[in-house]
Amino acid sequence: MDRLIYTAMTGAKQVMEQQATVSHNMANAATTGFRAQLDSFRAVPVEGKGLATRTQVVDETSGANFAQGAIAQTGRQLDMAIDGSGWIAVQGTDGKEAYTRNGSLKINQNGMLQTQAGDLVLSDGGPISIPYNTNLMIGKDGTISQEIPGVIPVTMEMIGQIKLVNPPADTIKRSDDGLFRTKDGSSSAVDPAVSALGGSLENSNVNVVEAMVKMIGLGRQFEMNMSLLKNVESNATKASQLMNIS
Repeated sequence: MDRLIYTAMTGAKQVMEQQATVSHNMANAATTGFRAQLDSFRAVPVEGKGLATRTQVVDETSGANFAQGAIAQTGRQLDMAIDGSGWIAVQGTDGKEAYTRNGSLKINQNGMLQTQAGDLVLSDGGPISIPYNTNLMIGKDGTISQEIPGVIPVTMEMIGQIKLVNPPADTIKRSDDGLFRTKDGSSSAVDPAVSALGGSLENSNVNVVEAMVKMIGLGRQFEMNMSLLKNVESNATKASQLMNIS
């Protein structure tokens, strides 16, 4: 009975934790470049006096789904999407290099290129400064070019290049701010094989239907664990009644 209580109690708690992850994924189904979070259950023995006969269920984040989301054309000059594997290098709020797939960019009041969340976009040499009131174009290799005014035919001049990287998936993890960073805190080198699409954005890779089905399944698992606890209580009550009769 003691083991059943541990199994049902920890199972219900961790199901609630995973339900929160699924809800978080669904809430970001419309977030540009979002990568769905993956969770998994595992059994952990309960340490203490006596034999190791009790286990508890633990929900842990096993990583993120790195599959590419659908790409939509926007025609906006400061929109870009990564075609295939790769990341856009930005400067996080901690001042260190981080990575995102959200290519919806803007220029702040100081003329610096940044994401909609306010993170500075990096080149291989640092943040990128954009001249005021220019007609821009983002190339496949991340180069940012401006149209030279008054020149016919139209001539483009390179003013910077966005740092595009592609670290192995098992070497990066999601941080609390939603950006990805290397596990050892190091910076990744530029990968010339990463390809960008200007005037486009990548949608979230969350499958809403799959997430809803999983949410229903988790709800049923929670109800099953609650039912087990009720059975334990019922069995304990009946056992107490039998002891009183004897």
